[in-house]
Amino acid sequence: MSADETTIPWRSPTLQAILVSTLVLPLGVPLLSPVLPAIRDSFGITDARTSLLITAYFVPGIVLSPVIGMLADQVGRKRVMIPSLLAFGVTGVLAAFVNSFSIVLALRLLQGTASAGVFILTVTFISDVFDGVQRNAVLGVNAAALFAGAAIYPFVGGALGSIDWHVPFLVYAVAIPAGLFAIRALEEPPTGEPRTGLRYLRGAVDALPAGEASALYGATFLLEAVAFGTILTALPFILTADFDASSVVIGAVLTIQTIASAAVALKNGDLAKRWSNHRLVAVSFLCYGIGLLVVWVGQSVRLLTVGAVVVGVGFGLALPSIDAAIGRIALPEYRAGALSIRNATTFLGRSAGPVVYTGLAVLASYAALIALSGIAMLLLGIGALLVTSSEPRVQSSESPRSQ
Repeated sequence: MSADETTIPWRSPTLQAILVSTLVLPLGVPLLSPVLPAIRDSFGITDARTSLLITAYFVPGIVLSPVIGMLADQVGRKRVMIPSLLAFGVTGVLAAFVNSFSIVLALRLLQGTASAGVFILTVTFISDVFDGVQRNAVLGVNAAALFAGAAIYPFVGGALGSIDWHVPFLVYAVAIPAGLFAIRALEEPPTGEPRTGLRYLRGAVDALPAGEASALYGATFLLEAVAFGTILTALPFILTADFDASSVVIGAVLTIQTIASAAVALKNGDLAKRWSNHRLVAVSFLCYGIGLLVVWVGQSVRLLTVGAVVVGVGFGLALPSIDAAIGRIALPEYRAGALSIRNATTFLGRSAGPVVYTGLAVLASYAALIALSGIAMLLLGIGALLVTSSEPRVQSSESPRSQ
């Protein structure tokens, strides 16, 4: 195995356009979250109605991702990617000049649809252009860019929101030059003969190994739902109730966790030299289990932070590994469709997790829910490790079906 398999081709215009586009994506929610109270007060609405600005952004990704992926496979990657980037920027900027909550909400629905297109196509382009260990390495960098944005943008949104709640929406304009750059930098990869209608659907079903694909999509949903339900929803309530932690302390804990995810994602190419993608996902389940149990027994903010960081390590380990595995088993002419289903399960998990955990908290404490989740994830991780114990590591160059 050559020493340059994990080398990132930073000078590649394709990679530059992908990373610029990826850095735009975390603007969707982290930028806006700090100004939600100001938007609520400005329109005189309830917390629940204000939160629709987040829900409206995720719902299109759950419903429309498969349609967007199918379209990208049929008409071409660039023809979906470029309009999605431009629409993301335009709809975001327009919200800065609106004083009707209903119109802002409608713009968020449109922006969420556009963001789903960008999410799908960034990882699809990577899987089209790179393979083997280098695919893992580039997907790791791409995931790290997402995590970095998620860590930084809340501070940007909060600072700009202190001027006026409209101002953060202006930041979405950066997606427009990103789209213009992508027009010049991206080249349409060869994907085989495009198929339409029923021919596409039949081919897509036949092309994916059902058992492996179902396991990867299921893992995606579970990892997202547990992370968003425990660390991003339950943990802040625990920190407030048990340790009287301020919003600054809670923000710091979540930022440290996100940085841990980014750091691990950057090493995905190196890890793929040693283990298969499935085994890396199995280890991520173990990390979730250990981290959540540390949170459960934690008697200090410091120990709870350690637990959150271990979960963050698992999250950073899983994201590029799952994308690499799906990109590997999907034939090029169906790859965007396959990855679009991953995107739908991601958004579904992120939406369902907080609702499920806050709903179950009526019946059991957050501590009990975290303990049960930790035990379940630990057992799943051990089982997955046993199943994947004989799998070979990721190869430097491989056929679409090989692991």
